Amino acid sequence: MSADDQGSRRFCFWEWVMGMSLEWVGLAAALVCAGSAMAAGKTEAASSTIGANIDTAVDLSASPTLQRWQAGGTVVLGVREAAVPMSYAIGANEKFVGYHMDLCERVVHAIAPKAQIKYMVLTPQNTMPLINNGTADFNCASMTNNLTRQKQVAFGLTTYVSEVRMAVRADSGITSFKQLQGRNVGAITGTTAVQILRKYASDNELNFKTLMSKDQFESFLMLESGRVDAFVLDDNMLAGVIGQSKNPKGYKIVGEVIGAEPIAIQFSKNDSQIKKAVDGAILQMIRSGEMHKLYAKWFMQPIAPKNVNLNLPMGEVLKKQLAAPNDTPLEQFVLPQ
Repeated sequence: MSADDQGSRRFCFWEWVMGMSLEWVGLAAALVCAGSAMAAGKTEAASSTIGANIDTAVDLSASPTLQRWQAGGTVVLGVREAAVPMSYAIGANEKFVGYHMDLCERVVHAIAPKAQIKYMVLTPQNTMPLINNGTADFNCASMTNNLTRQKQVAFGLTTYVSEVRMAVRADSGITSFKQLQGRNVGAITGTTAVQILRKYASDNELNFKTLMSKDQFESFLMLESGRVDAFVLDDNMLAGVIGQSKNPKGYKIVGEVIGAEPIAIQFSKNDSQIKKAVDGAILQMIRSGEMHKLYAKWFMQPIAPKNVNLNLPMGEVLKKQLAAPNDTPLEQFVLPQ
């Protein structure tokens, strides 16, 4: 058997997956042996050149976990209850929805159409241990890919880039961080955004008073009450808390992007084939345009439970990220010029 034949058979994992389910054929069809075409040096449509350097050649025989999932086993998705719009619960029966929830579910159905999905609520404190010991298979919440976490878990390709900006009252007239001179600014204790804000202030010789809080809801309450003039955090979290407020139109997200963090799905690092399968599914969602559609669904259209449009257009950083997919950690992440 030639090397090309071996590569083709190995990646025909995707053909095998497609034969398992007509229900998900729309997404699975996009996965038709992209890896074997890469191995043979062929090209498909122009969009298929995106991520052509990424190894998605799955060796199913080397992954008992993938085999179990594909035989109808259970996949446990780690979720959050209030991380709007990434992963959150709605309704009395706590249906879990969100941008990253949709991504996670599509990844699972692409790589294991017969798998049964269960959900497990995770916290920032227990996420890493539960993914690491296999209690949860994936973390579908919003978590930054960094070098410290990479020592414990694996990350898929970046699916969101959070941009550190600020929320202000719509009538405040504030549009730039430079206007924070002498003002009160809200931030959350222990977040990367605080570190980024302090560095920005130092680099630009800005002096303002920072009022710390335990979470985004407490900081937003300070903004509502007028205790702070601006609230600095990741844009997706700002959009989520504004969307859940009593008067979403009374606030807006403004300011330069002073920092960015790559967000990705996490899973066990003990099985390299899962990493290849996940990256392959994500790549095909990017190539097919599905990723952009999901973004529009959750950030540019009305969402549950209040039917509010977060109105957060895809930033240039994320656009460039999806045009050249990677799993670069925060410490090596560079804002495109």
